[in-house]
This record gives sequence, C-alpha cells and structure tokens, in this order.
Amino acid sequence: MKLTVLGNCGPFPPAGGACSGYLLSTDEGKLLLDCGTGCLAGLNVHGGAAALTGAVLSHLHFDHFSDLLPMSYARQFAGCGPLPLLLPRTPPQHVALLTDTGAYEPEAIQTQKTFRAAGAEITFFPVKHPVECYAVRVEQNGRVFVYTGDTNECEGLADFARGADVLLADACFAEAQWTAAKPHFSAPRAARMAEQAGVKKLLLTHFTPGSDRSALLREARQAWPQGDIHLAEMGDTYPI
Repeated sequence: MKLTVLGNCGPFPPAGGACSGYLLSTDEGKLLLDCGTGCLAGLNVHGGAAALTGAVLSHLHFDHFSDLLPMSYARQFAGCGPLPLLLPRTPPQHVALLTDTGAYEPEAIQTQKTFRAAGAEITFFPVKHPVECYAVRVEQNGRVFVYTGDTNECEGLADFARGADVLLADACFAEAQWTAAKPHFSAPRAARMAEQAGVKKLLLTHFTPGSDRSALLREARQAWPQGDIHLAEMGDTYPI
C-alpha cells in the first residue's frame, strides 16, 4: 500500500492548499479517505475520480467531504457508475447532499463490521469530535494503515491503532492551544498516543492555515524522541 496526501488542512484551505483528503493505493485499487475543499485537483494528478475503487468519509464536516460534490460531475463526465462510499449516518442533511447526486453508492459505517474495498479490510472506531466521526484502519497483506480522523484524546484509540505501519493523526494544535474540550489533538498528544500504540511511523496532519508546522513537528518529536515522526506534506506519497 501507499498513501498520497491530497490535502492536509482544516477547517479551510490556505492559498494553494487543500483540506483533508488522502489517496490510499493498494495492489487492487484506489481508496479515497476524505475529500475536503481542494482535493479534487490533487486527485486529478493521480488518475482522477474515474480511477477510484471506493471512498470513505471519516465524518461529514465540509472540510472533509465538500469536493465529493463536484467530483460527482467528474464521474458523470467520465461515464462512471456509482462509487461505493462508506460514511456516517449523521448529520442527515449532509448525507442527503451526497446521496442526492446519484454518483455514490452509500453504506453506513458500522464499528462491529469489517468492510472490504480495494482488496483491503477496513474497520472503524468512534472518536471524539462534535459530529459522528470515525478512525479508520486499513489492512492488506500484513501491512496496516490507520487514520485517526478528527479527534481529541479518546479512550481505546491507541488500541485501535496498535502496531500500525503508518498512523496518520490529527495534530491540529500546539500544546499551549489544547484543552480537553477542543475537537482536535495537540501534536505532542498525538505523538504520545502513537508511542503507546507502538506504531512504526507517525504522520501529522490537519493543520490550521497559518500555523507553525515546524513547531508542531518539534513538539511531537520532543514528546516521543524515539519516534519516526513527519509532517504529512501535500502531494507527497508514503509507502506503508
């Protein structure tokens, strides 16, 4: 498997950037994980909407799904049938925005079920965010990728991420900005969770436009000095 970062910001994109969106390529297909504002342009560099095998939405905030709306036109123009889409049940008005396009074949996420897409097994874990939101674990041929979605500290998340080859984690805040009531991790707390989970590589993502990403990386590395920690850079591809 390999991961390509289409966008790494939230809740809105900076100039020349894009919100959360990631392309996971396996031996058997391409799986889109979230698709926020600006991601469709990046996806077009990697085969475009027609190349997708399926899509997963961690939650239905606009910075994580809005580009699926114009992507419905791209798939229509390419003559594609409905794309399998795993997504939360709520908020219902946002679900309706996607289902009403006719471009997607929606299926509600269930935490007790293992799904299959692009030749991989996909499981979900509910995380702490203002709307229904899930972490995603993808496994194929003994390799494991985990994406936290948007979350603050959450009991059980480290167990869900246990042993991942690559963990892509929300690291929105510096520690000085963080509180338990916030909707996102701080970078050092994401790093400590990754260390607890025994992951091999940690990629930090979900950066606020204008934030000091080098400072976030520094805080994370200070929290887990032995960790293999990097910023998830837009346009870059990472082997899993």
